[in-house]
Amino acid sequence: MTEPVETVDILIIGAGPVGMTLHLALAAGGQKSRLIDRRPQQALQADPRALALSHGARELLEQIASWPTRAATPIETIHVSQKDGFGRTLIDRADYLLPALGYVVRYRDLAAALAANLAADSLLADAEIIDIHTDDDGATVALRQADGTMRRFRCRLLVHAEGTAYDDPAVSVADYAQHAVICEVTPTPKHGNRAWERFTPDGPLALLPLGEQFSIVFTLPPARADAVMAMDDSRFLAALQAQFGERLRFAAAGPRSRFPLALRLRDTLVKGREVWIGNTAQTLHPVSGQGFNLGLRDAWELAEFLCRDGVDRSDLAAYAAGRQLDRRGSAWFTDKVVRLFSNDSPPLRLARGLGLLGLDLCPPARHFVARRMIWGARAWP
Repeated sequence: MTEPVETVDILIIGAGPVGMTLHLALAAGGQKSRLIDRRPQQALQADPRALALSHGARELLEQIASWPTRAATPIETIHVSQKDGFGRTLIDRADYLLPALGYVVRYRDLAAALAANLAADSLLADAEIIDIHTDDDGATVALRQADGTMRRFRCRLLVHAEGTAYDDPAVSVADYAQHAVICEVTPTPKHGNRAWERFTPDGPLALLPLGEQFSIVFTLPPARADAVMAMDDSRFLAALQAQFGERLRFAAAGPRSRFPLALRLRDTLVKGREVWIGNTAQTLHPVSGQGFNLGLRDAWELAEFLCRDGVDRSDLAAYAAGRQLDRRGSAWFTDKVVRLFSNDSPPLRLARGLGLLGLDLCPPARHFVARRMIWGARAWP
């Protein structure tokens, strides 16, 4: 028998933080939506990854009462330097009259803060998408729940927020030939709410304050990442120390994980009555922590469009055009930083040092970069 079709104005595939942010922002503006996720709901609460959120992201999440105050570790200063080279830049939240430049939050804590505001029937979890059929008026989505129940939904707008698109021909991919090794370590002395971005010939090394520890993003070529993953804790900490230098000491490394790094950009954000946001629209290198914040801005601006004009009257092409500066600018910035700093060329090392020194000595230039990191395209010009 054919399953009855359930209707909803907006169907969001993917109930991670970006999808939930869109849903809650739509609800605040009077628009109805439904969330679907292939994972069980408890899977979000078990995710230990750390996220770097800008102060601009906090401003958005506070508007939907979803800022995880107690779980967020503030970043008050950011120290940027290069290994075996001169020049450094220090960015301080006091220059912008902000409580923090950004925050480090565990994925599970942000997900819990957002999920606490969901209505009981707004999320259908542990549901596998079987088929998507689109036409000029919307989309029909068929899915299978964990107990085998088949359901069909008809929506006027389908939003994809399901995460990184690995095998989609509509997404262009530039492989960095780098892997990120992720873990937490205990610093001595205490971190003092300072984040460190240390550029090395192997790739950027980021230290993000999280509670009493640092969340480490250790970027390496794949073969070196293999070796680092195989080390015991003492050898790993020695390798981390050699890459970072002697300004801090590290102890008590936690479990390690890794993932390959690439720039992924979807050619178009809109196709008919479908929209792509977050990591399914673009995935950036983690340097400077721009990718997740960019996804939140995708969700927020889409909600503003839909709440202002209505689902049927919203000009989705205008939404896509309006997101180009932010997403292309963020992708260009992170890509150029990675390619400029991930090498050991003496002329480039000199140029990098001069650039870092120039940023530190020229407040308008430093403020331009900092504001772009905090607020995205809203910081232009």
